Amino acid sequence: MNNAFRIICWLTAWVLLGSLWPAGAAAAAPPHYVIGFSQCTTGDAWRKAMLLGMQKELSFYPNVTFRLKDARDDSRRQQQQIREFLREGIDLLIVSANEAEPVTPVVEEAFNRGIPVVILDRRTTSKLYTAYVGGNNLEVGRAAGRYIGNLLDGRGNVLEIQGLAGASPAVDRHRGLAAALAAYPGIRLVAQVQGDWKRPSVVQNLPRVLRAHPEVNLIFAHNDRMALGAYQVCKQLGLDRRIRVVGVDGLSGPQGGIQFVQDGVLTATLLYPPGGEEAIRTAMNILQRRPYAKENVLGTMVIDSTNVLTMKMQTEQLAAQQQDIQRQQRLLQQQRDTYASQQTVLYVLAGALLAAAALALLVWRALRANRRITRVLAGQNDEIRSQRNQIQEFAEQAKVETEAKLRFFTNFSHELRTPLTLILGPVEEMLTSGADFTAAHRHDLGLVRRNAQRLLRLVNQLMDFRKIDVGKMPVRATEGNLVAFVRDILDAFEKPARQKGVALRFLPAEPVMTLPFDVNILDKVLFNLLANALKFTPERGQITVSLQPVPAENSVRVSVEDTGRGISEQDRAHIFEWFYQGQQPGAQGSGMGLALALGLTRLHQGQLTFTSQAGQGSTFVVTLPRTLPAGMLAPAAALPVAPGLAQDEEMVTAPPPAVAEAPAAGFATGEGRDALVLVIEDNEEVNAFLAQKLRPHFQVHTALDGSTGLRLAAELIPDLIVCDVMLPEISGLEVVAQLKGDWRTSHIPIVLLTARSAPEQQVEGVQAGADLYLTKPFNPTFLLESLRTLLGNRDRLREHFRRELSVDTATVAPTQRVDQKFLADLTAIIEANLDRADLSVEDVARSLGISRVQLYRKVKAVLGTSPTDFVQSIRLTKARQLLLDDSLTIAEVAYQLGFNSPSYFSTSFKGRYQISPSEYRALHTTPVE
Repeated sequence: MNNAFRIICWLTAWVLLGSLWPAGAAAAAPPHYVIGFSQCTTGDAWRKAMLLGMQKELSFYPNVTFRLKDARDDSRRQQQQIREFLREGIDLLIVSANEAEPVTPVVEEAFNRGIPVVILDRRTTSKLYTAYVGGNNLEVGRAAGRYIGNLLDGRGNVLEIQGLAGASPAVDRHRGLAAALAAYPGIRLVAQVQGDWKRPSVVQNLPRVLRAHPEVNLIFAHNDRMALGAYQVCKQLGLDRRIRVVGVDGLSGPQGGIQFVQDGVLTATLLYPPGGEEAIRTAMNILQRRPYAKENVLGTMVIDSTNVLTMKMQTEQLAAQQQDIQRQQRLLQQQRDTYASQQTVLYVLAGALLAAAALALLVWRALRANRRITRVLAGQNDEIRSQRNQIQEFAEQAKVETEAKLRFFTNFSHELRTPLTLILGPVEEMLTSGADFTAAHRHDLGLVRRNAQRLLRLVNQLMDFRKIDVGKMPVRATEGNLVAFVRDILDAFEKPARQKGVALRFLPAEPVMTLPFDVNILDKVLFNLLANALKFTPERGQITVSLQPVPAENSVRVSVEDTGRGISEQDRAHIFEWFYQGQQPGAQGSGMGLALALGLTRLHQGQLTFTSQAGQGSTFVVTLPRTLPAGMLAPAAALPVAPGLAQDEEMVTAPPPAVAEAPAAGFATGEGRDALVLVIEDNEEVNAFLAQKLRPHFQVHTALDGSTGLRLAAELIPDLIVCDVMLPEISGLEVVAQLKGDWRTSHIPIVLLTARSAPEQQVEGVQAGADLYLTKPFNPTFLLESLRTLLGNRDRLREHFRRELSVDTATVAPTQRVDQKFLADLTAIIEANLDRADLSVEDVARSLGISRVQLYRKVKAVLGTSPTDFVQSIRLTKARQLLLDDSLTIAEVAYQLGFNSPSYFSTSFKGRYQISPSEYRALHTTPVE
């Protein structure tokens, strides 16, 4: 044992000496430098290219720490950031100024402290700097002017898009351009546009200037981004082939000026190197005390179709070479890391060898003990594994049972909407009809309506809970004023609060707070909180709603504070749980309001918290972010739904205003009751209710299933169809698809009624071809007015077709493809039998495979005319063509078109066109002297 210990000690000492020798013999590490870079902005491609060039060059100097501060085009912020660099301690400062004058004093201060200063791209107004690196903007303007003069052959009109007003690059480029164009008297600089170096400014301001100067032949923009905006404006105005665009920067890459020239978007671009690599090289020459030049002016050149491919290949080769260099540097760094890790391993190994001798004995003793412990643990693991499997089985079973319960509640909620329709429909009609009810009866009806609407709200909350649980409640936020939105919700609580003797206060910190929010989601959250506060606030109590912006968190807080009895200690931990009703007397409710509010708030990326003190009240706080992910924002064209959709009608005692009775629109087969409506509804009570409400205004036929409805629709050709979505055997969506696909019924407007209120389900119904989608329960007056509107719109469309028919041709083009095919087939059959004087409507209907009545109703519905008039119209239209043929007599034309006699033909032709056939022929065939 002693011999083995001595051998281990000898090996350890040898390893330690061998590992320490390379470390002592290694060369001294190079000095470490800190370079601070104050950039005016990193938000555009040219500035990103500058930063990328710096990073490429810095990859050769691992001993340099590079710090970047972005001023975001704010001169005051840039001053502060440079002073922060001076306080933090840097070895060299690189500055790309946003504006020359504001930054000059602090740059001079750094220079006077002995810190080398490299000015990049934009100069300051002082000469107190170590070196300057950047392009010659004056020469860029001159080169652009010379190129434009040659491109326009010395004649033309130029529009200049300048950069930021007062910026030295913009001023120098304009001066250079003006000086160069002075050598071309035939070229005029007709207008200037301030683009602020940004494409949106050009897109906003350029159209007005182009309309004022239509003589512009060429646009010169001070950078490629503004040049791209100019090209887009020219293309929008149809001027992209006449006006040429020249930019400045000449960056590589798919969004750079070189690619724009190759694609033909720009005529040319002037190379303006970002200078990132040159700035770092100059900085390192200064820090390492190597020779350097104070003025490092970068050259420029014109890139157009003659050299763009060469430039693109060169930039791609440089990029590839840079990637190879970076790859080699990574490999070198990996080797260095490997060397360092191996050296560390040697140190660790030496220590491990010393410890191994001491641990060897302990390990042997521990192994014996571990064998005993392992046997015990093996038995315990088997028991734990068995218990875990049982727990998993219980969890799966609970998940299946929970899913079944939720599915039951959801389906049950859908089913509740049908009886609610039969309750709310008649009650709403009785309350708004102006009938002479006693006060007691009107009170009872109001009580029925309020409780039915309360039941509907509970159903909606249960369905919202299901949507949140399965992730099918999307957030569709739009920008809006949160103060006005909350004030509208408070208005709904003003009357019930006054009746209860509770004071409502609204305290917004600012008159306007704009942020994106989903009005439907936020309305339900705030409504539940306010309803809860009103429920538990006693008489002479107070509810205070306050809005407070939180700039530090970029959020807004909405607080609902009441002076009620507060929340007990035992209830606080469970207050947001679903279906929890509380332990205090009088606290029982549905147990869904606060849980739904919490789920909706989290869905909106917000937070819902509360504080409460027994006997003094509670405060609920909704914290909403000022910004939301792009996926939660509604399209720009989408308009927010008016607030108040979730209002509990139990809070509102006044009945809704009655819908004004609009005058009946003209229908397809006459006025008023002449219109035929087909109702397809499987619930017999709802079917009878709809028929009862519609019969005073229309002719009504009913069907209890989709198959019967399809058969009646084909036989009757009704003017409008009202159909339920949930039908046995054939669903309402399938009924709509078949009706819209059959040319006999494709023109009929269809209204879908359903208890399925999800947005995606409504979209599915509209995509199937429905003209209107109403959810149960619905207002009977609103349904009646909707049917009248649909029929009125179809009348106006048919009148348009009738005018088209009377002006020029007998064939029109309805909006439905199926109707187009029907009219095409009908026209073809008539034209094939024009010479038959005995051609009848029955013959045409037989050729189409339908009855005479079906043909009459279809043609009447689509064209507003009878089949006989349509046949006559085609014959007279054809007559205009045949009369131009001098080889045919008027009698021959009449007999070819199926008229019994020339006199009848002449009478019909003159009645249609107010001119006889002979006069028409003389007018169109007599040669003009």
